[in-house]
Amino acid sequence: MSENTSDQNIIYIGRKPVMSYVLAVITYFNTPDAKEVVLKARGRAITTAVDVAEITRRRFMDKIKVTKIDIGTEEMTGEDERTRAVSTMEITLSV
Repeated sequence: MSENTSDQNIIYIGRKPVMSYVLAVITYFNTPDAKEVVLKARGRAITTAVDVAEITRRRFMDKIKVTKIDIGTEEMTGEDERTRAVSTMEITLSV
C-alpha cells in the first residue's frame, strides 16, 4: 500500500452486491481532490473486487485506470484454532 493512502480512500470488499461497491467508488471519485481508490479484498471476495473495478471502468467512468494490483497471503486463525492461508488483493484505481 502506498504511503500517501489514507483510510478514507480504501473500500473493503465483502458480501454486499457488486453494484453497491461500484456506487461507493463513483461516489468517492465525485468528491473534490479524489485521485485514487484502493479496493481491498480477501478470499472469495477477490472476484467481487475485480468485478467492481471492471464495471466501474467500463460502464461508468472510462477515465479511470488500474494503476496498481497487489496480491498476497494472510495467515488467519479460525474458531477451531487452526491457521490457514487466505489470499488477498488490493486494486488501486486512479483518475
